[in-house]
Amino acid sequence: MNQSPLVVGMLLYPGFTMLDLVGPLTVFSMHSKLHLFWKHLEPIASDSGVCMVPTTLLRDCPEKLDVLFVPGGFGTEAAMADTELISFLQTAAGRADFITSVCGGSLLLGAAGLMQGYEATTHWAIHEALSQFGAKPVKARVVTDRNRISGGGVTAGIDFGLTVLAQLRGVDVAKAVQLTMEYDPQPPFDAGAPEKAGADVVRAARTLMDQYGARLALSRA
Repeated sequence: MNQSPLVVGMLLYPGFTMLDLVGPLTVFSMHSKLHLFWKHLEPIASDSGVCMVPTTLLRDCPEKLDVLFVPGGFGTEAAMADTELISFLQTAAGRADFITSVCGGSLLLGAAGLMQGYEATTHWAIHEALSQFGAKPVKARVVTDRNRISGGGVTAGIDFGLTVLAQLRGVDVAKAVQLTMEYDPQPPFDAGAPEKAGADVVRAARTLMDQYGARLALSRA
């Protein structure tokens, strides 16, 4: 049976992490009308410097969204202080069947008051910060609590996208998309979570993230 495309709204903002967004976008794209939201339609730089072009102004958000999605990134903290952006998320959430995030996007939803009382996840390095917004931190790749679905850090976006698509279009559709993407992860190292990586690698990763964040802050100064 033919179905109308899903209406998916995906937020852009300066300093978002590209893979947080592109993983779910790739999963959703074959079954969706995608809206990439921002205040203007000029290219927006991710935290890696690669740009993405918005398609839809915040003020032109559709009246009905199947999915509202928010990525994380090194620009998340600044986005959390953006009152216009927070107001948009509060309004758009009222139009969405599912309110979702990957990585630090759950903190941005939390800053908008949208995670109070919901189980959620995010990147391991900021996981406990979820409780500051009334969310209930859960250590999992993807967490579903009613109509809130959140993914962990960065690469979890593909798992997240497939989970959301299975909810909206069924498991068989999600499996077909997984195969189309040839998503069959076989990482060369078993170091994708702090519990597996060991203390030395965790320290190195934290140092790397701190140094990278500092460089980005200097580049924007």
